[in-house]
Amino acid sequence: MIKKIDHIGIAVKDLETALKLYEEVLGLKSAGTEVVEEQKVKVAFLPTGDSEVELLESTSPDGPIAKYIAKNGEGIQHLAFRVDNLEQRLAELKEKGIRLIDEKPRYGAGGAKIAFLHPKSTFGVLIELCERD
Repeated sequence: MIKKIDHIGIAVKDLETALKLYEEVLGLKSAGTEVVEEQKVKVAFLPTGDSEVELLESTSPDGPIAKYIAKNGEGIQHLAFRVDNLEQRLAELKEKGIRLIDEKPRYGAGGAKIAFLHPKSTFGVLIELCERD
């Protein structure tokens, strides 16, 4: 089912400040930023090997990233795995009793189709499944 780790999502209060650390201190280079209105988030992807680090800043005080930071502070928010045929994978997981946040794929950054698995079914880890063309 899993092809590879697609990215690790990190919730940050200030995207520009976080980018400075990742670029100037750690030497990663941003592939650009994007706002995903549906998720109330501004993201920057930083490629590293065949995976990426995704920095996420909330664009709204009621967005999921703002809520995450209010509850947990800044830090790793989710782990994303690349899959083929996301709809089929979701159906298989549901059949196996995995609790889904998204029963159907939705739009994610970079044009990906994404869906989240509930942390209560994944030992406390918010897992994103991601299908890219």
